[in-house]
Amino acid sequence: MNSEVIVSCPVTGGGDTAHIHPGLPITPKQIADAAIEAAKAGAAIAHCHVRDPETGKGVRDVALYREVVERIRESDTDVIINLTAGMGGDFIPGEDDPSVAAEGSDVVGPLERLAHVEELLPEICSLDCGSLNFGESVYISTPAMLRVMAARIKELGVKPELEVFDMGHLAFANQLVKEGLIEDPPLYQICLGIPWGAPATADAMLAMRDMLPPGAQWAGFGISRMEMPMVAGAVLLGGHVRVGLEDNLYLSRGVLATNGQLVEKAIGIIEAMGARAVTPDEARKTLKLRPRN
Repeated sequence: MNSEVIVSCPVTGGGDTAHIHPGLPITPKQIADAAIEAAKAGAAIAHCHVRDPETGKGVRDVALYREVVERIRESDTDVIINLTAGMGGDFIPGEDDPSVAAEGSDVVGPLERLAHVEELLPEICSLDCGSLNFGESVYISTPAMLRVMAARIKELGVKPELEVFDMGHLAFANQLVKEGLIEDPPLYQICLGIPWGAPATADAMLAMRDMLPPGAQWAGFGISRMEMPMVAGAVLLGGHVRVGLEDNLYLSRGVLATNGQLVEKAIGIIEAMGARAVTPDEARKTLKLRPRN
């Protein structure tokens, strides 16, 4: 069991959820405010996507990321900023010709996916460690792309969060570690319940935990109604946790949540288990994050 738990909050995500939750953070100000709210509730890390302020859909706009990061950094609230680098891999096969991308696809090269990371230098950025049938589309992240991204992230001094959605992803993340592309300690995020990745079950989390290399730091989460059960599972198995509106919109059945409420609920579970949520500075030491200038 882990008694010193890092809580990460993914405050908005990039999925098509804005029409479900009227309070979902959409604009840069709302996303930054959500990150600050999560930090004040006890989260050490805020994981941020950005969305088109007009449509609410997830985008890769560097200017939007810049505004979010500047607002967080200018606030008086300490939180580790974790920017997604997962956008730019969505491929929807055309109906008539599956080799042609249909409307809604967004596939770019590895370095373009890091444009905002290059400019803003967050302490952490995500690295989705493989391709996946993601709902009804395909998420493309090839070994060659990942090696390029991992090498550049290392050069920038940013800690990659190795997001793994199934055991094959985890095996390749381990390969990146073996090749020296990931600095110690490697940080893994075990992502459970996403169609069609590994399920949000205790067995799946345990199996993936057991594949981790010695000395790795890791967190785990489940989406939707499995969010809080996976909080307990991750702590029990020695990991850290993630809760937020990217993964689950509800505080309880039919009751829409805020990011702060989800963080508070998770910390209640952590403390009931005899553990505690650590501060951002404590998390920085655990993860050995490079100091920002």
